[in-house]
Amino acid sequence: MLIAIEGIDGSGKGTQAARLVENLEDEGYSATLLSFPRYERTFFGRAVGRFLNGEFGSLADANPYLVSLLFAGDRFESRDDLEIATQEYDIVVLDRYVGSNIAHQGAKLEESARAGLVDFVETLEFKIYNRPRPKLNILLDLPAETAQTLVGRKQTRNYTAQSHDLQEADGAYLDAVRRMYLTLANGHDRWTVVECVRQETLRSIEEISAEILQTVLQAAKS
Repeated sequence: MLIAIEGIDGSGKGTQAARLVENLEDEGYSATLLSFPRYERTFFGRAVGRFLNGEFGSLADANPYLVSLLFAGDRFESRDDLEIATQEYDIVVLDRYVGSNIAHQGAKLEESARAGLVDFVETLEFKIYNRPRPKLNILLDLPAETAQTLVGRKQTRNYTAQSHDLQEADGAYLDAVRRMYLTLANGHDRWTVVECVRQETLRSIEEISAEILQTVLQAAKS
């Protein structure tokens, strides 16, 4: 079973994905984690790092259809690792997956043009590259302003020396990505939304991870 953890930059995907693997193991499941992009592991992952570091121009300069090829290519190169993981473990947790590609690239387009981008990415990733669909996408929903503050507290990443990469530095863009994610999740049975902020207060890591675990355990039994 594939479980994808999604959300805008700074929403805690990496932390929650790692905690989910640990919690699933405590529940008796064998579980493992794959994180995308794989900046150091694949040709396309290194290209994604260069894009996020601003080497290919600004967000406005980069055509979202072309950028989507970089992220999809990274997953295509990782196909053997993903296939082995699905054979050896009960549950494979993914820190970002196809939903991330759709949300980030779709956010750059006018609403009327987004359906075409969604179809393009889904056809590319699921049909041409034959990537498996996750049983569940868990969206960690967080306001963009809060996310940017949390990104600033991250340790240095291996693909950039900057505190905020190209996407993280643009608050309006992050807000558009958040809204795109919520549109994807709305009314779709393969998506569930976990609120990271309630009554204007950031929920604890433990509280969020407990909700995620219960959601995944329920999906595993269905």
